[in-house]
Amino acid sequence: MPAHTAYDAVIVGGGHNGLVAAAYLARAGRSVLVLERRGNTGGAAVSTRPFAGVDARLSRYSYLVSLLPEKIVSDLGLRFSVRKRTVSSYTPKGTGGLLVGAGRTRESFAALTGGDGEYAAWEDFYGMTARLAERVFPTLTQPLPTRDALRARIDDETAWRILFEEPIGEAIEKRFSDDLVRGVVLTDALIGTFADAHDPGLAQNRCFLYHVIGGGTGDWDVPVGGMGALTDALAAAARDAGAKIVTLHEATRIETDGERAAVTYRSHDAEGTVDAGHVLVNASPRELAALLGDEAPEPAEGAQLKVNMLLRRLPRLKDRSVDPRDAFSGTFHVSEGYGQLATAYREAASGRLPGAPPSEIYCHSLTDPSILGPELAAQGYQTLTLFGLHTPARLFAADNDAARTELLAATIAELDTYLDEPLAGCLALDENGEPCIEAKTPLDLDRELLLPGGNIFHRDLSFPYATESTGRWGVETAHANVLLCGAGAVRGGGVSGVPGHNAAMAVLGR
Repeated sequence: MPAHTAYDAVIVGGGHNGLVAAAYLARAGRSVLVLERRGNTGGAAVSTRPFAGVDARLSRYSYLVSLLPEKIVSDLGLRFSVRKRTVSSYTPKGTGGLLVGAGRTRESFAALTGGDGEYAAWEDFYGMTARLAERVFPTLTQPLPTRDALRARIDDETAWRILFEEPIGEAIEKRFSDDLVRGVVLTDALIGTFADAHDPGLAQNRCFLYHVIGGGTGDWDVPVGGMGALTDALAAAARDAGAKIVTLHEATRIETDGERAAVTYRSHDAEGTVDAGHVLVNASPRELAALLGDEAPEPAEGAQLKVNMLLRRLPRLKDRSVDPRDAFSGTFHVSEGYGQLATAYREAASGRLPGAPPSEIYCHSLTDPSILGPELAAQGYQTLTLFGLHTPARLFAADNDAARTELLAATIAELDTYLDEPLAGCLALDENGEPCIEAKTPLDLDRELLLPGGNIFHRDLSFPYATESTGRWGVETAHANVLLCGAGAVRGGGVSGVPGHNAAMAVLGR
């Protein structure tokens, strides 16, 4: 139970952003209460042992770290680290493929395309995004710049046009000629986003932007100890600073006059109300509206399949020129050629599960074996995490269980076309003799994590600049003392801590 009936700040939701906000506010001397409805903190950024009797602690919902600023890690003194991956990606094609990283990028491009043209275009394009990342990423933990100020800061009209003004498909088609290379570029625009390369609304551009600016480099790194290591460190930092965190306490109502607020909650054995100067909501805009009794926002929709696996060993590849340890340590692209992605989008938009589901996979344990028990690591066991694209929530509405089973089977069958042996033969078994594989649809994520429609970003991502509807920090709501500190804030999405930081700064007036 909360120790007091009044706090300077009550934070609804103990996900990573809520914990970031709690730590900053408590370190500034504010009294802070975090109400978490589940039995543990962490939200979507948790590590669990999903397979019965198996000592493998997997990042169950979110996997890699890119958007978390070093500033937050340093400010809060977090005992947390990440490791770089030596391979960026591998994309198979027949008995060959494209390997980016491990010092083999240029030769791999030449083998795939027969010359240096695509490689030169690749270097030029990602040189441009790297320069943009260096200039944009630092602004995420500052007050929102205006559109013109951000454009001036980027100081590259070509980059601005490509990413902020025209569909990303135009630049991809102008700069690259190989279908496979085009697809590899496009995937960063589609992760968790159901859109076509030429969508005039530019949802794909906003998704691409956040995938290439992380850390000022665009690198996606492996959290040592799994994603739960980050949220455990954040919870410890918040508690050490004096914040009170209570689990199994679900906020059910927020009432506010703009100066003080009352937060009603329920636990397994009681109901209560606490008074707060500020309320920070680490939940989606849908959940915020429900708490305030406001009209619900436009429905959001996720579009991904998440699959966790434990293998006795990595499978052999049809491409004998690439070690599976290299192929799976980076992002392994499955059926993500440009044409394949377009076909999958059209099929899903017409109401059908993609016939050749596109997906991407990586192996956490190759970079960080600490998530495996000593016996599993010694025997060569490995984890695989798969993220499927173009599977919007609407496709699961009629029968979630049946659609999940059908899609998982099709996704694994599609992966098998690039392997020299069926994946099923490599899967580990749990203590009940069942294969160590689990899948989560968008509707599963909504039910388990309250992600609206399974949308991992809570709603469509926003460009990182101010508009008429944003406040100074991008976390403000219609109520002066109620702030949104989850992924649905401007500059939200991903495991970043940015909305948590920015909501805390808004409270502190910095």
